[in-house]
Amino acid sequence: MELLFIPTLLIALIIGIIIANVRIVPQANAFVIERLGAYHTTWDTGLHVKVPIIDRVAKRVSLKEAVVDFPPQPVITKDNVTMQIDTVVFYRIVDPKLYTYGVERPMMAIENLTATTLRNIIGDLELDSTLTSRDTINSKITEVLDEATDAWGIKINRVELKNIMPPREIQDSMEKQMKAERERREKILQAEGEKKAAILVAEGEKESAILRADAIKESKIREAEGEAAAILKIQEATAAGIEMINKVKPSQEFISIKALESFEKAADGKATKIIIPSEIQGLAGLATSLTELAKKD
Repeated sequence: MELLFIPTLLIALIIGIIIANVRIVPQANAFVIERLGAYHTTWDTGLHVKVPIIDRVAKRVSLKEAVVDFPPQPVITKDNVTMQIDTVVFYRIVDPKLYTYGVERPMMAIENLTATTLRNIIGDLELDSTLTSRDTINSKITEVLDEATDAWGIKINRVELKNIMPPREIQDSMEKQMKAERERREKILQAEGEKKAAILVAEGEKESAILRADAIKESKIREAEGEAAAILKIQEATAAGIEMINKVKPSQEFISIKALESFEKAADGKATKIIIPSEIQGLAGLATSLTELAKKD
């Protein structure tokens, strides 16, 4: 009975040891394994069993992209302006072995390298260039960090300048400058608006004057056409009357009487000097004699 119990206990012990040394590596993770204190292998995602006592998991490494936000770093520009700049680094571990054995405290190393690189880059730029060259600065820092961290098994995907904080007096000066620029643009827009309004008013007055002139012109044309039409009608009537007279062939006495009637109209007291044609002088004398005889009777 005791002999049967000992193998069973031994088998249970072996199974327990195996289970205790089974490791499951999750997705996007890696385990660095050391054997007798030296690097042995790197476990990828899946089920693994380590040798008891001899093997150990030296480091569990996440292969996901990570983000680290470093505190503001003091930097000095080329024109001797001290400002605070904080950066955000996006990185990913591509070699767990180098990450484990390449550098002590990798994040501190990246932070110090970022600060040093940032000071070198900003030191060659003036304040205005620093404020307007974020993309250029980001690209330069990313390039330098990516090259330096290759030996640490780290891939720097990108670096972003989170905040650029100039001194308080510089910020006040910039705000005043921006305010002055906004006021200048406002005045320019107002002046352009007034100019356009004046142009529209002038164009309106011009069009109104042209319309008035066209109306006066049209009125005068119509008036002249009316007068011409009236004169034409009178001339046509006169011509028609002359034509009728010619058709009936009036006698000389009728013509003389008509001339005398015209003379009477001409001598209605308004004329100061009258010239009597010789053709009607005799007829006028005859008419006078007849009038005197009528009075004697």
